Amino acid sequence: MQKKTELITNKDGSIFHLNLLPEDIASKIVIVGDPGRVDMLGSLMSDIRVRKENREFHTITGSYENTEITVISSGIGTDNIDILVNELDALANIDLETGVTKEEPLSLTFIRLGTSGGLQEDIPAGSCVITETAIGFDGLLHFYEGYDWILDTGLADSLADFLEWPDVLSYPYAVNASKELIEMFQLLNFKKGITISAPGFYAPQGRRLRLETFDNEINNKLTEFSYRGRKISNYEMESSAIYGLSALLGHKAMTICLVIGNRVTGEFVNDYKPLMKDLALQVFHLI
Repeated sequence: MQKKTELITNKDGSIFHLNLLPEDIASKIVIVGDPGRVDMLGSLMSDIRVRKENREFHTITGSYENTEITVISSGIGTDNIDILVNELDALANIDLETGVTKEEPLSLTFIRLGTSGGLQEDIPAGSCVITETAIGFDGLLHFYEGYDWILDTGLADSLADFLEWPDVLSYPYAVNASKELIEMFQLLNFKKGITISAPGFYAPQGRRLRLETFDNEINNKLTEFSYRGRKISNYEMESSAIYGLSALLGHKAMTICLVIGNRVTGEFVNDYKPLMKDLALQVFHLI
């Protein structure tokens, strides 16, 4: 039984931030960052039965080739993902009226379609990367109990040693994508790699405007780092939390990012919307 201050609902019974009812979501959920991208992906779907929005969380539920899919925006950052994944899980697995967890939990499928910055020369702007492992610089997962069994501690420790990680920052954590989803999307023949989920866009991703970063060489170091033959492919800001919370809650998760800028070469794609639409069509077809 949940206290009302733990599981908060609105007057209509919907979950607090997402403004959704349990029947509003499908079991297959595509997560995008930009609320405007929801309508763009919705234009590819048919039989739209749900259109709701609250703050940065915009939701559409409809069909693509007879498969029901929910597309929802998260906004930017792992703090938003904390809200998104927990509330989607509550919609699927908690009785919102009584606060009682269902005896047979439902496993949801989360696929994040995002944008990112490439960290290797052979990942040009305009290409797509599947995140096999997300490394979180954000610290979110440390607030949850029982995460030790889902982590790739060898990878995280190796990277922390390589970067001479300072004690004042949250210790990096590494979580793998769903093996089932990785296998399902093998047909797309996209590059696969390790993704850094940063807790910000500027200094946390090595950018300098008027403020210096704690390590001016961090991007070069990330490009050079290798673990068992695997390289760090790109930066983004959400996947570590999606992977970590999904693993703890029993859901399947995977991220595919469109690389709109390469941090090594400086190449950048200004009009990436057609590329994102094409990526979404490929994902919808396989999901």
